[in-house]
Amino acid sequence: MGSTETSVGLRLSELAPRLVQSEIRAMTMECDRMGGVNLAQGVCDTEVPEVVAEGAIRAIRDGLNIYTRLDGIARLRKAIAGKAERTLGITVDPEREVLVTSGATGAFQAAAMALLNPGDEVLVFEPFYGYHVGTLNSLRVRAVPVALIEPDWDLDLAAVKAAITPKTRAMVINTPSNPAGKVFTLSELEGLAKIAEEFDLFVFTDEIYEHFIYEGAKHVSPMTIPGMRERTILMSGFSKTFSVTGWRVGYLVADAKWVGSIGYFHDLTYVCAPAPMQQGCADGVEKLGTDFYEGLAREHEVKRTMIVDALRDARMDPHVPDGAYYVLASAKNLEGATAAEKARSLLAKTGVASVAGSAFFRPGKGENLLRFCFAKRDRDLAEACRRLRALR
Repeated sequence: MGSTETSVGLRLSELAPRLVQSEIRAMTMECDRMGGVNLAQGVCDTEVPEVVAEGAIRAIRDGLNIYTRLDGIARLRKAIAGKAERTLGITVDPEREVLVTSGATGAFQAAAMALLNPGDEVLVFEPFYGYHVGTLNSLRVRAVPVALIEPDWDLDLAAVKAAITPKTRAMVINTPSNPAGKVFTLSELEGLAKIAEEFDLFVFTDEIYEHFIYEGAKHVSPMTIPGMRERTILMSGFSKTFSVTGWRVGYLVADAKWVGSIGYFHDLTYVCAPAPMQQGCADGVEKLGTDFYEGLAREHEVKRTMIVDALRDARMDPHVPDGAYYVLASAKNLEGATAAEKARSLLAKTGVASVAGSAFFRPGKGENLLRFCFAKRDRDLAEACRRLRALR
């Protein structure tokens, strides 16, 4: 009898035995067990803006605790549409083109369920966010990695076209990206747009880190590229911007012809995003202006400098990100044959948790890289940096 069977013939699905716990979750649990400093998970434990927290508390006290409409509360949808017009220059109908979701993760799952079929192929840019690939795998959709070129993670458009087959239905663009912090340039996105139009592909764009941009880099949404409005599914949320990763409030913007079906699958899986948290996020979008978002970028640019300098002192040669709040760094000087072993070696020596680079690559790649999250309270980040420097 196999480990996936029981005495009465019950068994896991064909997919389940091939799945393992996320390396991010595994390192977080190990870090918690030993009381270390967790730079593994992108928990973003900086302070929640007061207006956001108070908005959610007020909503709870006012009794706004029941199901919302499946597409979210009206004021949040209107606020999202207004934000899209202010920051991206696109007109969005809050009644037909906005869906409030259970995080950007829920947005992607619902969109993939609505728009893709088992056996379809979707291009992902490597290093990729593991949850994108895991979500596609769970739906029996094949994720096809297209490698970005080190050391600056440049895009090779010829490689993109070479990866396309008759089964290719979409591509996933994460900009700024997790884990590399790559910000796709306008010219890169225009090249991808031409490919999407030539091969009639959907473009799923995860823009959750849109406000974490450094040193003159500019965030461009693929949806703003001419000809891309109809085929782009824009996904974002408030987990990172408002430091509320546990609230699970995200959103999706897409052409009305897709939103109805996407909303059906989101309702089926999640019913709705948490009602009072939607109210708090609406307060944040309505009341926090440009100064808040610019301050957020400046604050995290300082944190980026802290971790990059510490990693250099530890002889771990970091890739300096243009956006998001992660750093990929060399682990070649650490003990271990694999990135997972190197991450555990670093945790044992310093009490600092990172994530194996292999979690963001196809098998056999990323084994000399570790990912560090720097969206931490200053005192915790400073302590992590002090511990890393002890490797010298």
